[in-house]
Amino acid sequence: MKSFNLSAWALRHQSLVLFFILVLAAAGIWSYGTLGRNEDPSFTVKVMVVTAVWPGATAEEMQDQVADRIETRLQTLPHLNRLNTYSRPGFTATQVILEDSTPPSAVEDLWYQVRKKVGDISAELPQGVRGPFFNDEYSDVFVEIFALTAPGATWTELDDLAEIVRQGFLSVPNVEKVSLFGEQDQKIFVDISYEKLATLGIPASAIFDALNRQNAVVPSGAVDTRSERVQVRVSGNLEGVEEVASVPVEAGGNTFRLGDIATVSRGVQDPQTYASRYNGERAIMLGVVMADGGNVLELGEALGAKAGALRARLPVGADLHQVSDQPHVVEEAIGEFVFKFVVAISIVLLVSFVSLGFRTGIIVALSVPLTLAGTFLVMMMMGIDLERISLGALILSLGLLVDDAIIAIEMMVVKIEQGWTRFHAATHAWNSTAFPMLTGTLVTAAGFLPVGFAKSSAGEYAGGIFWVVTVALLISWVVAVIFTPYLGLKLLPKSLERHASERAGNADEHSIYETRGYNFLRAVVRGSVRFRLPVVLATVGLLTLAGYGMGFVEKQFFPNSDRPEVIVELRGPEGSSFEATDREARKLEDWLKDNPDLEYFTTYVGAGAPRFFLAYNPELPNPNFAMLLIQSKGGEHAERLLAELKQRFAESEGAVRGRARRLELGPPVGFPVQFRVVGTDTAEVREIAARVRDIMRANPDTRDVELQWGEKVKSVRLEVDQERARALGLSTAEIGRTLQTLLSGYEVTSLREDTHDVGVVVRATDEERGNLGNLGDLVVNVRNGAPIPVSQVARISYEAEEPILWRRNREMVLTVRSDVAQGVQAPDVTAALLPQMKQLEASLPPGYRIDAGGAAEESAKANTALSKVFPVMFVVMMILIMLQMQSISKMVLVFLTFPLGLVGAVASLLLFDAPFGFVAILGVIALGGMVMRNTLILADQIEQDLKAGATMREAIVESTVRRARPVVLTALAAVLAFIPLTTNAFWGPMAVSMIGGLTVATVLTLCFMPALYALWFRRRLDVADTEAQEEAQKPEPEPEPEPEPEAQPAIRLAHAAE
Repeated sequence: MKSFNLSAWALRHQSLVLFFILVLAAAGIWSYGTLGRNEDPSFTVKVMVVTAVWPGATAEEMQDQVADRIETRLQTLPHLNRLNTYSRPGFTATQVILEDSTPPSAVEDLWYQVRKKVGDISAELPQGVRGPFFNDEYSDVFVEIFALTAPGATWTELDDLAEIVRQGFLSVPNVEKVSLFGEQDQKIFVDISYEKLATLGIPASAIFDALNRQNAVVPSGAVDTRSERVQVRVSGNLEGVEEVASVPVEAGGNTFRLGDIATVSRGVQDPQTYASRYNGERAIMLGVVMADGGNVLELGEALGAKAGALRARLPVGADLHQVSDQPHVVEEAIGEFVFKFVVAISIVLLVSFVSLGFRTGIIVALSVPLTLAGTFLVMMMMGIDLERISLGALILSLGLLVDDAIIAIEMMVVKIEQGWTRFHAATHAWNSTAFPMLTGTLVTAAGFLPVGFAKSSAGEYAGGIFWVVTVALLISWVVAVIFTPYLGLKLLPKSLERHASERAGNADEHSIYETRGYNFLRAVVRGSVRFRLPVVLATVGLLTLAGYGMGFVEKQFFPNSDRPEVIVELRGPEGSSFEATDREARKLEDWLKDNPDLEYFTTYVGAGAPRFFLAYNPELPNPNFAMLLIQSKGGEHAERLLAELKQRFAESEGAVRGRARRLELGPPVGFPVQFRVVGTDTAEVREIAARVRDIMRANPDTRDVELQWGEKVKSVRLEVDQERARALGLSTAEIGRTLQTLLSGYEVTSLREDTHDVGVVVRATDEERGNLGNLGDLVVNVRNGAPIPVSQVARISYEAEEPILWRRNREMVLTVRSDVAQGVQAPDVTAALLPQMKQLEASLPPGYRIDAGGAAEESAKANTALSKVFPVMFVVMMILIMLQMQSISKMVLVFLTFPLGLVGAVASLLLFDAPFGFVAILGVIALGGMVMRNTLILADQIEQDLKAGATMREAIVESTVRRARPVVLTALAAVLAFIPLTTNAFWGPMAVSMIGGLTVATVLTLCFMPALYALWFRRRLDVADTEAQEEAQKPEPEPEPEPEPEAQPAIRLAHAAE
């Protein structure tokens, strides 16, 4: 019974095949237009932030009384990786970070559990704690950010304009939400002089009571008539500055008008906690989040049109500026990749035309768009968008997806040249190479399996490589066995049959392999078989040398982005005021304004910018932090601006530390070099961290070494004489509230304006608030209303306290961090510092340790996740090879060629000074699958020749010669297709490693594989050689007598019949 031949079936149903070709092409074009466009693949940021506020508490109190209770409860959360907590006076924030292996589908439920667990202990927190508050939208990426400016407008007017714009953007389809940043809370300030109040005998509490009574909302009853119920309302709620100033204040039997004893004014929250500016001008930022399933390019066009319409409605002087435009970035990125894609296709087709001829090359050329059409269709069905990873994977696939088509059409051409009919030649590839090709295709795809199933952030980010490459390779095999034979039948030139008929009778099956080039290759292969042991040992030596050379290759996690943005971070000393940080930010703004290398810049004081880029982690609120996001003109402009900023910061002698950097690609790391000092005592941890800092500063490759939190800051402590205070009818709480009122301000009530609340804040005058020397003279009122100075009931002392405290999984931690010199990779710097850190750690007291962090730690985590999948990859490869070869020894033989690509990969990385990062690791792993694919097909060809009766030596040599052309052509197509990727920051190292690795591995395959096969089966080879020698030594048989003349025609006829 004849086995089923899919190629033969396709040629017997040519109309059906043509129909499917047209349908597939149309579906591919439609799918390409439907696929979503994004800059990066969808990636779940598994971070949630829990915050709490406790006015008046120290950093230690926030940590011990609030944060510790929250952390203790959250330590029972499933999939928890770590808790990062920082506490400063009156505020604490805990970052809940899940394991990288957490399924994205489980994240939402885990955030619900966080809310529930922390909510259950809210009643256990100290009195006066506000919160906890939860931010599970920390991972939102704003595809568009606009800056609304209006010089001369009040904050109220600017807020109203921002709300109009926000509502306009919300009406755009596929907009999930619009968030405002930089808006300022409106306040009415009642500035009082405590000296004046003391003279008049007015306690601050009298002002509080007067404001609360006047502004209270109380039920006024209702009148029930026979037909309806009529509510009664009492007017008198405060509605503005004048009404607040007119509030009567009663004290000591007298009534005062509030405006006569205090200054009443309207303004914004003072001190500010967050501010944003555009080119140095105050602004409110509007961030737009796209709904799931939306197309970022279509959304960008819709938002652009809506922004134009809204801009026309703004008053004179007001403007709406686009400061972050992800659709434009995506369009440019996809445009760049499509260009590289077209270049890669052109290179592959050129190789096909030059090596196979024009008509044959056209068949290979047509197989590419058919394969891509099917790939686009499956990508659409799987929900894979066109983005950095999938586009790069498509370009990588280009050099691989023509392999099967080249092998199939090359086999068809050879058989036609040997005199076969087109039909039998077209179907022969199915019988001889279809299943080895399928096995080789699956083995190649299995080389990308680790990244597809790695349970890590890096694996989730780059996992699309596996799926896109696998889909493309499988479809390329289907095209090769169904569509390529059909195209060959229709398009191969007639001259092939004519040339075959001309050679018929005077050429055997192998005559086309008797050219000068093939004869040279045959001699090389015979030499490899003859000197098989030296060839194998030389190859092993090259692999050993490559392993040694890997130690000299720069290590990397993910590279920096080549986007035009430059990020500047300013950090003042711990305890710095918002105003001090803002002044430093304005100085830098003035320096930037006339810089020719930038388009514009935005400033954020008090916290980081909204998340405008997937790999950017916004800085949590901190008054000593400011960030400037600079939109440079790109390319050399960005590099020049970056160098100027770094030089400026290096020459700065102020207390504010500045850091300039580019955006990161891949999972965010922050500072590339980090060492965490972990311990129990704050002073000891700080002392150890100082020693770590000194070691890091001594390394020539570190830059801007700093401590995550620094020295203690000044504080004033009032030790209340409790007996005297009780005798006067005073409590600590009353003294504290009075001091807060006079120094920081106390929000007594709030005005209701439309949908806004305007707080009424009572505070001391500017002069009295800013004078620490007068602290003892501040007046508090005792039980009978008499004023007394604070110094009579409390002793004032000056001391230092912790400005901020960091913990990691409830352990005290102080991180020492730094940037690295230009051209130096962070993992290499960390590796160089590690021995010194281990030596220091050995001398530490029990309970203290030093952990490495930064890029080295994240890279190790990603590589560990990959390594966990390696056994699965190797098992899958072995099963596939075993199914094809059905011999354990031959399976092992094929498997031994896996590392051949390492030789060229290491050499090319060193030659081009390319780093060995996460993506390059994937390339080297995938090389193993590509190499084994070639050796598998070659080993299968040897087996077929042996079954056909060839000797072992003849089978090894001739199979290698016959398979050399498709092996070299497919490798050449792949190598040249990778060239456009070499200039890309993300894919460049992978492309460089694969170009060098595949080039050298192809040469080694044609030499090492025959030598290894001969060495592996040397006994069979020796037996065959002995039999050949014995056959050669036999005497030649005597010639048979010639037949009678009359019998010769019959013999000739018989031969003719045969």
